[in-house]
Amino acid sequence: MTWNNWVPLLVVASSLVPGLIIFGLAETRIRLRTTLNLFGALSKLLLVGLMLWGVYHGTHYELRLPLLPGLDLVLRAGPLALLFITLSSVLWLLTTIYAIGYLEGAPHRSRFFGFFSLCVTATVGIALAGNLLTFLIFYELLTLSTYPLVVHRGSEQARRAGQTYLIYTVLGGALLLLGTVWLYTLTGSLEFTPRGFVADLDPVHHTALMTIFFLMITGLGVKAALVPLHGWLPQAMVAPAPVSALLHAVAVVKAGAFGIVRVVYEVFGVEFAADLGVLTPLLWVAAFTIIYGSVRALFQDDLKRRLAYSTVSQVSYIALGVAIAGPVATIGGIVHLVHQGLMKITLFFCAGNLAETLGIHRISEMDGVGRRMPWTMAAFTIGAFGMMGAPPIAGFISKWYLGLGALETGQGWVILVLAGSSALNAAYFLPILHRAWFGAPPEQWHRERDFGPRETGRTLLVPPLVTAALALGVGLLATLPFSPLDWAQLITRREFYEP
Repeated sequence: MTWNNWVPLLVVASSLVPGLIIFGLAETRIRLRTTLNLFGALSKLLLVGLMLWGVYHGTHYELRLPLLPGLDLVLRAGPLALLFITLSSVLWLLTTIYAIGYLEGAPHRSRFFGFFSLCVTATVGIALAGNLLTFLIFYELLTLSTYPLVVHRGSEQARRAGQTYLIYTVLGGALLLLGTVWLYTLTGSLEFTPRGFVADLDPVHHTALMTIFFLMITGLGVKAALVPLHGWLPQAMVAPAPVSALLHAVAVVKAGAFGIVRVVYEVFGVEFAADLGVLTPLLWVAAFTIIYGSVRALFQDDLKRRLAYSTVSQVSYIALGVAIAGPVATIGGIVHLVHQGLMKITLFFCAGNLAETLGIHRISEMDGVGRRMPWTMAAFTIGAFGMMGAPPIAGFISKWYLGLGALETGQGWVILVLAGSSALNAAYFLPILHRAWFGAPPEQWHRERDFGPRETGRTLLVPPLVTAALALGVGLLATLPFSPLDWAQLITRREFYEP
């Protein structure tokens, strides 16, 4: 095998190997555990950077290992895979730094960081999957590796949330498996292919293909939190803040959304899917989810639950861009994979800072917190305005391309959905910001920790400041080479639409 065959495997191993070692470490081996975490995250980032440069210039990275008769385990680094992996790698490094500070002095850290590394391994495997079989393997590994993170605190509430999470995701995985097996019996192939591989089937199979599409999108829609399959997500907010950040910005919901992109574009082909008539129902479900999630967020006083319903809404922008079925909307949906991740992880980092530093969990407790923790709330403010779609933050770029794409395909009603969502985003974020910056602070906070001259711990403060700066930067510098927008345009040109 050549170096180009080994690189995808090394990217997967860079989090898998440290994670397996960490499981065997005693709780007191803090320095070694931290070193392994950071070494794995930095190694992955370096390898991903090398692949980014190579793929941009046409280099092919692929590893193929025989697994079943006629089916291989395939790891392939295409442009779409690298967009997701780059997001995962950058945010894994920042979340690792954040988690080290957040869990300082907490029990079961080796268990936490072991499963944390397995979760990232599964996410990277999903991104690199070159066929549906490989995708399924890592997709189910993601379910199994995130469950211990959801129940990490060990409380009764955490166990109930974990049980709900397992019920939803295992059933979703079963539907995806059923659709995959059925598809293989019809086509004899599961290989992800630009513009799909099912269009040449005899029209007599079209009804079966429509059913398979429904099964696969429903299975993926569980993790993508499409309504009415979203019930697990708000309950999972009982998990520690680093886990919430990982679930919403990098791993679970993004894996579902990413899977929808791959099924539509690289299994069915977007033009064939549109001809089958299966994209219109997906478009309506995505539009309803966007509004529903925003409305539910309005009535949540718990900060993390409000952010959870915001995620239900925001992740559906990706499905919306796919279902519009036009090149401009495709760019908007794909780039939102990155933009939503940067903005949402910023918000969850900040929510974790408020909880760990001042004991604040509810919006009604946030009066004047901007004066006590100005840097944290400055980052939160950038993330919130980005979610509203305010220029020049990343969220504006996504919504702009989605709107243009809707007009391009003659579906102007989508503009009303985007405008309504932005108005609802403002309705549930602006009161938080008003309380934080203009409310009168209490004489004493619920559970204030002393961090000396700093508002909170350095490892808690740096990650949200970096992600907030990235959310602002990728909006301001969207037209530069290698920006998320530039990469989404490259993907659309190369993979999904004929030149």
